[in-house]
Amino acid sequence: MPETAPRKVTLQRENVAYEVRHSDEATQPRIDVDIHGVRVVLPEDSTTDPEELLMEEAVWVLEKKRKYDAYREQIPDREFEPGERFPHFGEQHEIVVEQRPSSQIVEDEFRLAKHHVEQTSIKRALETLYRRKARELFEKRANHFAEEMRVEYDKIEVRNQRTKWGSCSTTGTLGLNWRLMMAPSDIVDYVVVHELAHLREQNHTDEFWSLVAEHDPEYTEHAKWLEENSTSLIFSTDDL
Repeated sequence: MPETAPRKVTLQRENVAYEVRHSDEATQPRIDVDIHGVRVVLPEDSTTDPEELLMEEAVWVLEKKRKYDAYREQIPDREFEPGERFPHFGEQHEIVVEQRPSSQIVEDEFRLAKHHVEQTSIKRALETLYRRKARELFEKRANHFAEEMRVEYDKIEVRNQRTKWGSCSTTGTLGLNWRLMMAPSDIVDYVVVHELAHLREQNHTDEFWSLVAEHDPEYTEHAKWLEENSTSLIFSTDDL
């Protein structure tokens, strides 16, 4: 999809940078606004003036742009170096690289095995540790709540999705995002309960939420926390 040089347009007295892309897959002109900016996507043979299109949709474009601008400002500036701090269950832990047989979380530190860091990187070693601990925790909490809720799941998959925290397939597979290990433990429990509840009720009906509330009475606060603090669970710029 060829790109053109960045352009600027004034929308309601605000200067907005945007790009124009032509695509042979596009059937009609559209505007995309996301964390990376504003783009006008046009079919290859389109004669649409992108600036006119943006001006027609100015209110929507500015609303979406401001939302992502605010989101971008909240993104943590993380460095993958010894001494840097990353969250674990909502508490900041320091990265330490040392000679040890395997990486572990000890008290308030991520103690990364030096040989693993040298073979890969601090970033990869830390992500591997998060994932390993995530599987241990997810299985423990899923087993606990499945027994309480009288449901059976098939298996757990530790997922790498950037913004989706959990899922439950019709075959009983729970998909849980390893980045939840950065959130407080009650947030992890909320997501686990939420997905297990889908084994009883596929849709978000009143019965579904009643089941969730039975096992997580503060689920509305936990859902709100996820919505308001999702940027704190961004691991690196690759998540954007």
